Amino acid sequence: MSTSGDPAANGGLTHFDQSGQAHMVDVGGKSETHRVAVASGVIRMKPETLAIIENGTAKKGDVLGIARIAAIMAAKRTGDLIPLCHPLALTHVSVEFETDATSASVTCTARVETFGKTGVEMEALTAVQVGLLTVYDMSKAVDKTMVMTDICVTEKRGGKSDIRMERP
Repeated sequence: MSTSGDPAANGGLTHFDQSGQAHMVDVGGKSETHRVAVASGVIRMKPETLAIIENGTAKKGDVLGIARIAAIMAAKRTGDLIPLCHPLALTHVSVEFETDATSASVTCTARVETFGKTGVEMEALTAVQVGLLTVYDMSKAVDKTMVMTDICVTEKRGGKSDIRMERP
């Protein structure tokens, strides 16, 4: 029995073989292309918390600088965190944070690139999640009401289906 999986037989889920067992998708037959994914997400907080982050007066240090490094490190380790995700040699990871005083929020955007046979959406999403988690961790002493939301892929290029969408 083939373990390559039949997406049609599994309701479109490619990480299961024909007997329903989990497996890593075989990408051996795919062409190597330049793959790009962009993901973003938001963490909402009290205005006072945002002011501490923007002023750089958090007791643990530069919140956004440390969150940026954490996000980049997370993108590099995605294959270790997500069981059926292929480990990839990333060629570029960038992470940006944008603060918004009106909504008392921080938006994290991660762009991940590689030249390979599979996409980097999981790496971009992981970077955003860990970046926002780091903001939470470094700020939770002053605000336990923070909420992470609207985490999504906003762009994917280089595979058989390219997408570009606006954030929710």
